[in-house]
Amino acid sequence: MDYQKILDTIFDEMSYRDVNGKVASYIPELAKVDRKKFGMHVYCGDEKHFCFGDSEELFSIQSISKVFTLSMAMRLMGESLWDRVSVEPSGDPFNSLTQLEYEHGIPRNPFINAGALVISDILVDQLEDPKQELLDFVRKITGNPDIDYDEKVAQSEKANGYRNIALVNYIKALGNIKSDVDPIVDFYFYQCSLKMSCKELAQAFMIFANKGRILSTGEKILKPKSVKRINALMQTCGFYDEAGEFSFQVGLPGKSGVGGGIVAIHPDNYSVAVWSPILNEKGNSELGMKALERFTTLTGVSVF
Repeated sequence: MDYQKILDTIFDEMSYRDVNGKVASYIPELAKVDRKKFGMHVYCGDEKHFCFGDSEELFSIQSISKVFTLSMAMRLMGESLWDRVSVEPSGDPFNSLTQLEYEHGIPRNPFINAGALVISDILVDQLEDPKQELLDFVRKITGNPDIDYDEKVAQSEKANGYRNIALVNYIKALGNIKSDVDPIVDFYFYQCSLKMSCKELAQAFMIFANKGRILSTGEKILKPKSVKRINALMQTCGFYDEAGEFSFQVGLPGKSGVGGGIVAIHPDNYSVAVWSPILNEKGNSELGMKALERFTTLTGVSVF
């Protein structure tokens, strides 16, 4: 497969001018990002790299970080994790409160904000320094010791994160939050502020394409059973209330973030990350989804 030729074709075909969405503005720091940015990176099972555009520029990964925190929580709790959070698509926006009352404080899945906040509670409750341990985890699976938080984005989220604070308080009132609210939302805002490039995200997500092992070292990070669960959740819940559309168009398990990033994997084959900060009305990268649809069309390879 000539991945570089395929990526070059996508880069030639597509432009930020072809989409009509907007850069995320509810977090003021994200509104400052140049809407022209566009990069893509493929990391293959033979450790080869292919890329175009702004693939090595750092950006705020936002909800893509939920896959990392879920992985950490699964290592701590195993199957008992599912007593605290469900595994069903939500069908509602990622920051919705409406289902919690009917479902007794059990969020639909770990990738909507309510579910990610329950995961944050687990990590805050069980880890001595969850922010540092998250950094250690991500640095390990990428092989890059320089990955860090974007302090400006974290502070911007803290100053405007009223809905997430409301979610934690509401879930606590319904009995599914153990820790104090402040350290939970502090950790959550920092995890979303992780700054990474497409290249680093593709390297990080290779563990989900490689049965839980770091490709370059062979070190086992996750059990294959856990990887199976995480990939299934990415397929069915990784794109908020647009997961069905992504499966229909692209056909890969993946996760998006309102920073404009999308990462997807093909088991035993590759991981691929794309970044364009222009979002559609569902909060997913409009150009990123088009690029990944084109990628699986040109390669002729998806999980279906």
